[in-house]
Amino acid sequence: MTVLPDDGLSLAAEFPDASRAQWQSLVEGVLRKAGKDVSGEAVEDALSTTLEDGLTTRPLYTAPDAPGAFGDAVGLPGFAPFTRGAAPAGAVAGGWDVRQRHTRPDALRTNEAVLSDLENGVTSLWLAVGDRGVPAAALGTALRGVLLDLAPVVLDAGPDTGAAADALFALYEERGVAREAAGGNLGADPLGHVARTGDPGALDQHTAEAARLALRAHEEYPGLRALTVDALPYHEAGGSAAQELGASLATGVAYLRALTGAGLPVDAACGQLEFRYAATADQFLTIAKLRAARRLWSRVAEVCGATAAAAAQRQHVVTSPVMMTRRDPWVNMLRTTVATLAAGVGGADSITVLPFDHALGLPDAFARRIARNTSAILMEESHLARVVDPAGGSWYVERLTAELADAAWSWFQELERAGGQAAALASGLVGERLAATWQVRAKALAKRREPVTGVSEFPLLSEAPVERDPAPAALSGGLPKVRRDEAYEALRARSDAHLAATGARPRVFLAALGPAAAHTARVTFAANLFQAGGIEPVHDPLSVDAGSVAGAFARSGAHVACLCSSDALYEEQAAGVAAALKAVGAGPVFLAGRPGEREAAFTEAGVDAFVFAGGDAVAVLTSVLDRIGVA
Repeated sequence: MTVLPDDGLSLAAEFPDASRAQWQSLVEGVLRKAGKDVSGEAVEDALSTTLEDGLTTRPLYTAPDAPGAFGDAVGLPGFAPFTRGAAPAGAVAGGWDVRQRHTRPDALRTNEAVLSDLENGVTSLWLAVGDRGVPAAALGTALRGVLLDLAPVVLDAGPDTGAAADALFALYEERGVAREAAGGNLGADPLGHVARTGDPGALDQHTAEAARLALRAHEEYPGLRALTVDALPYHEAGGSAAQELGASLATGVAYLRALTGAGLPVDAACGQLEFRYAATADQFLTIAKLRAARRLWSRVAEVCGATAAAAAQRQHVVTSPVMMTRRDPWVNMLRTTVATLAAGVGGADSITVLPFDHALGLPDAFARRIARNTSAILMEESHLARVVDPAGGSWYVERLTAELADAAWSWFQELERAGGQAAALASGLVGERLAATWQVRAKALAKRREPVTGVSEFPLLSEAPVERDPAPAALSGGLPKVRRDEAYEALRARSDAHLAATGARPRVFLAALGPAAAHTARVTFAANLFQAGGIEPVHDPLSVDAGSVAGAFARSGAHVACLCSSDALYEEQAAGVAAALKAVGAGPVFLAGRPGEREAAFTEAGVDAFVFAGGDAVAVLTSVLDRIGVA
């Protein structure tokens, strides 16, 4: 056995450091083979990815790439500016708080679900009350058997917050819960209610109610918070990460003004707020968002005169409803797992994993079990909570955190200049900006540059639908709620209606030219594309030519055809096959691939359109369904 000398030298000491220029030179060679003639810094530009909010992800980061948003120091965990976590030990001691959401109006069934959750790993409850869930008068029934000194309760009652909070206070008294043992949040969020409903009429009344609850919580229940700064309405309306953060800061500042105006000291006012954010399957952006949120709020609290100890932001993170799909909902388990991992790494205090069937209605017991076990597995088997700020020190994450904080701060300042969050909502500024952001993202979804597995990529037309009890109607009238799958869901719904009316789905005939080696790639692409719109591909026989395609098309029962093969075989056969398809009434006739210099010849022969990666899939699929008369 060789014993290395204990001279303090690294094992890599004999190897010279590689320079950035050397890396660029090596990548240049690879890109030239791909037909891209770039050099120097243009190499990195060619491999960069543009994100929302004007951010860019680079292919390479080194130590000089990680500045801070308000200076180079990011601090230590548990110390200002809290980028690295609100507590010195993070979630190491016991993991994050596993918070399950319950929205079922039936108090008895809610109680069964609540007890099952608490017996199997859930550590706090998030209850919809009033029009959103259990009636306030039935709160005791829903919480029957729950040890309220051990299981914090978070309310979500909208305009019924006062009644729900008073009912919870009565339960504390009735069950003899020590006041210092009560925990959770009363869920008052007047501006969040305005964002969801568009009705500012009772804002002053609801704000006064929130202040009343905060004063009582501060004076009587030291472990209980009264207000939630919920950024989900902005995320669910299509907002970017910076817009979500900026809106939360503006909302938090509005609540600080209201609470201090009602007599609370600024430290106590900060202590009454819990911030709620969305976690998506974009893990690095989610990690950066949570780190940036703490950093930004620390700055706000400092400016407002709060002490450093009071400036630590309490974060409740919810896996994104926007990313949940209705088709192939099982894939949602993967999305929520990645999102939960990101929330945990980002330092969330509490995490709610939405059940995989969330978009379909009220979750069943299996879906709730999978949701709570997602956190359990990440903490107990992957030991994710045993490291404080595991992303800290990553040059990429530190840079992304800083840039996102800068973008969010700019949006927050704009909201403040507009008169604050209430005024910005009333004027339409918030709605217009969020809509513009979503419009850009919707185009990326339509072109499948942001793929949605099971929906726009690898859809399964034969999947059995998952049925669930309907959920209570969502609040409406304010900011809209968007979903990544919405354009494709509309197309699939048209296909379903056609199937119900005729017994068959709309079909497309895949006219494959030449051997399998020549056409398989584009057959796979075309089948995937058309199924995303509920159009069933027919690939029979394996290969056709100008002489056999007419009969094969007639037997397929399709109205639409798509040529699939290599560029070389297109040169030889595409014109003849397209003309033969047109002669028997096929229309439209597509060709899979970019047309290149032969576009005019193909079009003259009967090709109506071309489908290729990066094209507008939603527009193509909509035109097909329109053309063949699918309502």
